[in-house]
Amino acid sequence: MKKNLLITGGSGFLGTNLAMKLRNKYNVFLASRNQRGNYEASQKTSCESIPLDVSNINSIRDVFAYSKPNIVVHAAATKFVDISEKFPFECSDVNILGSSNIARVAVEKGVKTVIGISTDKATQPIKNFYGFSKATMEKLFLASNSNSKTNFLCVRYGNVAWSTGSVFPIWKKMFEKNKTILTTGPYMRRFFFSIDEAVDLVKFALENSRNFSGKIISTEMKSSLIIDVLKVWIKKYGGKYNIVKSRKGDRDDEFLFGFNEIDYVYKIKKNNKIYYVIDFNKKAKNPIKKIISSKNTKKLNESEILKIIQLGMH
Repeated sequence: MKKNLLITGGSGFLGTNLAMKLRNKYNVFLASRNQRGNYEASQKTSCESIPLDVSNINSIRDVFAYSKPNIVVHAAATKFVDISEKFPFECSDVNILGSSNIARVAVEKGVKTVIGISTDKATQPIKNFYGFSKATMEKLFLASNSNSKTNFLCVRYGNVAWSTGSVFPIWKKMFEKNKTILTTGPYMRRFFFSIDEAVDLVKFALENSRNFSGKIISTEMKSSLIIDVLKVWIKKYGGKYNIVKSRKGDRDDEFLFGFNEIDYVYKIKKNNKIYYVIDFNKKAKNPIKKIISSKNTKKLNESEILKIIQLGMH
C-alpha cells in the first residue's frame, strides 16, 4: 500500500515538480492557501489539492485529519527577502509560527517523517529576516526530532531557478514588457540550483530520512555573479539591463554553511554525488576544512547559465 505524502506550499514550483516525481510511489496531497494555485497544481500533477493556512493550527489539523500523512514535506513559506523586510509579521506568521504548527501537529498525529525546506540565507552571518525565520525553522525541527518519535530533518540549498522567490520569473516579466531587466545587485554572487536538482535532494532526504533524522542535508552547488547571468541572457535574447537601488536585507554572498557550523559538517558520496551533512549533536570526525560560500565555490560556465535560463523561457 502506498504511503500518504503531504506537501505544504504544494501549489508552488517545487511542490508541483516534487509531486510529479513522487506520485507513482506515494499518494501525494498538495496543500496551500493559494486556491487558484491549488487548482492549477492539481491539473498539472493529477494529485489532490487541499486548502491550507499553516499559520492556523486548526487548518493544519483539518488537513492532517483528511490526508492522514505518513510523510510531510514542509515547503510553505514567505520567500521574498524584500517582502519579509517590509512585512515581518507575515513572514513570522508563515515561516516561524507556521513551521511550529506543522511540527506540533505532526507530533500529535504520529507522522513518521517531516522534511523542512530551508535556504542558504539561514546561515551566519544572517542579513535578513527571511534568513532568520528559516534558521528558526531549522532549529525548531532539529529540536523536535530529539523530543518526539517523528523523524525531523531539513534540506538546505540556494536559489532554485524559476521557483517562487527566484529572480528569473521577475526578470522574464520585465523583459517581456520592454526588453529591459532591472537588477538590484549585479555584483552579488548566488548559488543556483535547477528544479531537478532540488527535487533530487528532497528525494535523497526522503529515502534516507532515518539515517539523517535530526540533521540538515545539502549538496554541492555552483554559483555565479548576477551580472554574468544577465550578460548570458542578453547575449541570447537581446535587450538590456539597468542597475537600480539595492534591496534591504541582501548580502553580497551566500553561505552554504556558516562559520559556526563547519565543525559539525561532514561530506559523504552517494550515487556519484557529494552531500554535506550538518549534525549539531556532535562534532564531525572529519569536518569540512572551510566555509563554503558563493564566493569560493565552483562557478557556472556560460553554457550552464544558459541552460538554467532556458528552463523557463519557453
